[in-house]
Amino acid sequence: MRFLDHLPRHVFFTGKGGVGKTSVACAAAVHLAGLGRRVLLVSTDPASNVGHVFGQEIGNSVTPIAAVAGLDGLEIDPEQAAAEYRERTLRPIRDYLSAADLASVTEQLSGACTTEIASFNEFTDLLADTETTCDYDHVVFDTAPTGHTIRLLKLPGEWTRFIDDGRGDTSCLGPMSGLEKSRSTYGRALAALADPGITRLVLVARAQQGALIEAARTVDELAEAGVAATHLVVNGVMPADPDHDPLAEAIRARETRALTDLPPQLVGLVTERIPLRGVDMVGVPALACLLAPTSTPAAAPATGDTPGSLPAIDTVLSELASQDHGLVMCMGKGGVGKTTTATMIALAMVAAGRDVHLTTTDPAAHLDRSLASDRLRVSSIDPEQATADYRARVMATKGAALDDLGRAALAEDLRSPCTEEVAVFQAFSQVVAEARHRFVVMDTAPTGHTLLLMDATGSYHNEIARNMAAGTRFTTPLMRLQDPDHTKVIIVTVAETTPVLEASRLQADLERAGIRPWAWIVNQTLSGADTGNPLLVQRQAAEQRPMTAVLRQAERSAQIPWTTDPIAPAEVPS
Repeated sequence: MRFLDHLPRHVFFTGKGGVGKTSVACAAAVHLAGLGRRVLLVSTDPASNVGHVFGQEIGNSVTPIAAVAGLDGLEIDPEQAAAEYRERTLRPIRDYLSAADLASVTEQLSGACTTEIASFNEFTDLLADTETTCDYDHVVFDTAPTGHTIRLLKLPGEWTRFIDDGRGDTSCLGPMSGLEKSRSTYGRALAALADPGITRLVLVARAQQGALIEAARTVDELAEAGVAATHLVVNGVMPADPDHDPLAEAIRARETRALTDLPPQLVGLVTERIPLRGVDMVGVPALACLLAPTSTPAAAPATGDTPGSLPAIDTVLSELASQDHGLVMCMGKGGVGKTTTATMIALAMVAAGRDVHLTTTDPAAHLDRSLASDRLRVSSIDPEQATADYRARVMATKGAALDDLGRAALAEDLRSPCTEEVAVFQAFSQVVAEARHRFVVMDTAPTGHTLLLMDATGSYHNEIARNMAAGTRFTTPLMRLQDPDHTKVIIVTVAETTPVLEASRLQADLERAGIRPWAWIVNQTLSGADTGNPLLVQRQAAEQRPMTAVLRQAERSAQIPWTTDPIAPAEVPS
């Protein structure tokens, strides 16, 4: 595998959600350790599954991987990192503040901005060649899906410029207190990212048009951040079938079309193709086979469970169409088909005569705007546009009463990187409220990024509740998300162990916030498909356990099967 040849000290694996970054990163780490190298495998994904892949707890501290000599793991947990960051900041001043002042500072350190900076500090410490990594030959980064990772890679430059240009307003008092002392660390991290002799960035994609377009866009965005992608790994490519099985042939034909028409940004990259395997990439034997030329380990024996039959998606669509408005949120792991599912639902609601707004909070999503019509509005919550609109709105309102010096100071405060978090939350809140009058179908960002948005929603609710006089009636975005008559959360997944496990965690996280998922949709199922291809038959058998797990925990469920034809939007039964 050429993406591992002459490897520098750091290697990043990034790409659209669901393309197999974790599998490829873990397999690369196992391979390097097998060569006798000392390797640290780091996950920067808020929804990391590295521990599950190796069958052990890892967490926010360096942990030896028991099954692989020479390999250690680390999962940067945003919430734990933020808690430790708050404690480090508060410890020196706790005894000198009144209870009211301490509560105020603690509140300043409880927002999404602090969570981002805390995770970012751990990330830059690893890049800056600190004591944590000095004993390792390689540091392998399994990153969050593309949009979140681009944000992380841009932060060293953004915060360095912000330190140079201004100190921020009171909303940044907590985070800013620790930034100045980190200036040299940020500078070294930025230099390491931009130096191909120190850092290699590998894009991971599937042989699908959307994933390849996203990879091409990532090349451009990385270049803007001063980082050059040099390698491309196309994961899970369907091998040729000598028996010409119709389903296998159809899948391979789609992939061939996508790979034949590569975006120009990808043409010059060193490219590898990894064949589709018949088993989930869980455990060292499976990982060891992933980078091998042709081998596939034997499938796990059947458990004896017989998966029930999931109904077709039209049953869910029919139930949704019985209402005339509401928010439908498609949530889940990246790459499971949330955008396709959200589009299918929106078109079905339009066909049922409903007014619909189809939107996305995913920076990496590409909704088909050509679908727009009199009854269908298509939009996206673009972080850059939302931030620009928010800055303009604040300058036109809060800034209107200020003199030139005050307006200059306000404009400087609004250049803080954490302004984006506030802007995106406000845009999200407006869309949530819009669902009182029409259907709003929302395609969300991959799980970890979405949960950070949910966290901001909860923080806002708590702040409003704290400042309202007793007996005052109010409604917050969180209260609308908790109202099953207003919001229906649909968890989208695929019939594989890791995505279903992550979907289960997502459901648990949502329920802790008082949000009960309305349905699960399992996308691209092979169960029941008519195929004789040995690889697809093996994957059919592997669907047994995750499909059973879905049935056991979903309030209602449905499936979208693989077909020999491209999946068309479903229609609501009459």
